[in-house]
Amino acid sequence: MSQEGTGVDLDTSLGYLLKEAASALRAAMEEVLRPLGMTVTHYACLELLAQRPGSSNSELARGTFVTRQSMNVLLQSLERDGSVVRPAEAPVGKALPASLTPKGRRHLAQATAAVRSVEVRMLGGLAEAEQATARRLLRSMVASLRDGAGARPDAT
Repeated sequence: MSQEGTGVDLDTSLGYLLKEAASALRAAMEEVLRPLGMTVTHYACLELLAQRPGSSNSELARGTFVTRQSMNVLLQSLERDGSVVRPAEAPVGKALPASLTPKGRRHLAQATAAVRSVEVRMLGGLAEAEQATARRLLRSMVASLRDGAGARPDAT
């Protein structure tokens, strides 16, 4: 039995195009981060810690879109290499707030320059106004999906 006409038109599906763009962006970022000994998650963790010092493992996991277990493994590695410090005991509750060290800030500066080059390349064909429109549209899409969490189309 043929499924023609019942699928998503990949050429016009915004969801598919967003996934394709995200995949291409991630591959380009991994390419420029690899020589620095980093992954996208590693970079994202350092960036979050620079912007939100004292973040917990759970907060970092949410912000980098990985599991708490994966983030804990990464944080332990970053502690061993001297990029991040965490207290031996939680000041409150169970969370061990993490902070960047000077070494972590140096690594982040290198990674940020590499990642910016990818973003400049990605946006090279867009005027400033188009970039602003793209940011606004993407924020709106994210908000709509989060606001409608659990919403289901009518089954009529």
